Amino acid sequence: MSILVNADTKVLVQGITGGFGGRHAGLSLEYGTSLVAGVTPGKGGKMFNHGDYSVPIYDTVSDAVKETGATTSAIFVPPPFAADAILEAVDADVDLIVAITEGIPVMDMMRVKEYMRGSQTRLIGPNCPGVVTPGAGPDSTGGCRIGIAPGYIHKKGNVGILSRSGTLTYEAVWQVTSLGYGQSTCVGIGGDPINGTSHLDIIKLFNEDPETEAIIMIGEIGGSAEEEAAAWIKENCKKPVAGFIAGATAPPGRRMGHAGAIVSGGQGTAEAKKAAMADAGIVVAETPSEMGSALLQAWGK
Repeated sequence: MSILVNADTKVLVQGITGGFGGRHAGLSLEYGTSLVAGVTPGKGGKMFNHGDYSVPIYDTVSDAVKETGATTSAIFVPPPFAADAILEAVDADVDLIVAITEGIPVMDMMRVKEYMRGSQTRLIGPNCPGVVTPGAGPDSTGGCRIGIAPGYIHKKGNVGILSRSGTLTYEAVWQVTSLGYGQSTCVGIGGDPINGTSHLDIIKLFNEDPETEAIIMIGEIGGSAEEEAAAWIKENCKKPVAGFIAGATAPPGRRMGHAGAIVSGGQGTAEAKKAAMADAGIVVAETPSEMGSALLQAWGK
């Protein structure tokens, strides 16, 4: 099992003809992802070619969905147009949108959030590394890779990983793989202040997934999402959880990398998040290099 995506998930890429979107579409095809369509307005009828792979391009998401049966969209559209790209995918009734784009204006995301209220579509991101469900092939190929994560570091297994930080997602994945374990699904939810899916949303999915045996939850300073997830974990989670909070040395009021990684008014500090996680029984790593060992401690391995 896995959450969100698997080897059978049919994926389309909005912005497939751009340099960034095209490069990562090609890497996803090499990974074994069922990438069935690209969308670039004005380029419908052309093909996206990558080595031995050839993917049809459509003018609109609705055309791509109608012709290919795609259920998931990856968005590599420049920031000024990315919100409209998300809304187009919502209107096409896809199940999942993974918005990789960094720098979408906050006002645009407020509009998206309101528009999606009550929608059947789930949004991951924006400003996220994406979602990977590893396969059983060499270098974990044969699974589903949506976004920008390096596929070769993954390994099929039973650890669910979720994170606000892309780089720390990769670090956690590599530590778990190096320890001989693998991942069920890895989800980068993004670091913007307004995103589509929270830590708690993903924790609930991992908690119900029969093949996810343990979880790593990586957070950052700013906001209260990690505390909310910890409170739910304390009362409801059936699986061992390890965690890490980035930004412990950040000065108050200083934005650190991600737009949402900012401490203001005494809220969202690393200390408060770590205390809430520890109170919930989560084994908290003090440094990024200890995430793997914290997992083993929580898991009893």
